[in-house]
Amino acid sequence: MEKLIVASNNKGKIAEIKAILSDMYDVRSLKEENIVSDPEETGVTFAENAVIKAKAVYELTGIATLADDSGLVVDALGGAPGVQSAR
Repeated sequence: MEKLIVASNNKGKIAEIKAILSDMYDVRSLKEENIVSDPEETGVTFAENAVIKAKAVYELTGIATLADDSGLVVDALGGAPGVQSAR
């Protein structure tokens, strides 16, 4: 079975992805693979930041990598804090 790394340290997110994809891939977390990766998320969208994270891990390992980026988008705040949620 092909390995797939989830570029996240969020245990809940990793568990959800494993539940969805474990019948097709050997889904592994950064911790399980002993990978330390914390690239600067300079994207202006969640998708751009997810790509930054996935590419960083792929460049370290050469293994297919999946990343997700999310945050709070509040209509009453004009979409803020958006991609700045974690910061």
